[in-house]
Amino acid sequence: MRGVFHCPVELKAGFHDLAQAYNPERKQYFSSILLTSLSKTEGEERVVGITDVDLYVPRLNFVFGEANTGTGIAIVSLCRLRQEYYGLDPDEALFLERATKEIVHELGHTFGLEHCPNNKCVMHFSNSLADTDLKGVCFCSSCRPKIIL
Repeated sequence: MRGVFHCPVELKAGFHDLAQAYNPERKQYFSSILLTSLSKTEGEERVVGITDVDLYVPRLNFVFGEANTGTGIAIVSLCRLRQEYYGLDPDEALFLERATKEIVHELGHTFGLEHCPNNKCVMHFSNSLADTDLKGVCFCSSCRPKIIL
């Protein structure tokens, strides 16, 4: 994140109670509930909660993440970014690349960016892991100038 946004990054523990967001019928966690459980402390401009549970929103089968543009808070799930989720051998480098793309994407939303039609832009909507793998980790020339700091 430091390399993309050129700002300090701090890692700390966050989620304490995931059960409140669990939907037993779907066997997934409602990302919006977890998103509202996150908060910023004094001096923090953005917060990204990172979890390893499968997230969803009601209108989609799953989401890699969600962001609240008003609060500057986002959440990203690592669950479906791992090769092992699909019964494949682990690939740590690919996993880290996917995680970086999805974190940058959700942070992009907190900076006021919407989804981009350019499938190489990090702000392109990922409806599948193939979409995530296709897009880059950076903002395209149309999105970069739109970042609201």
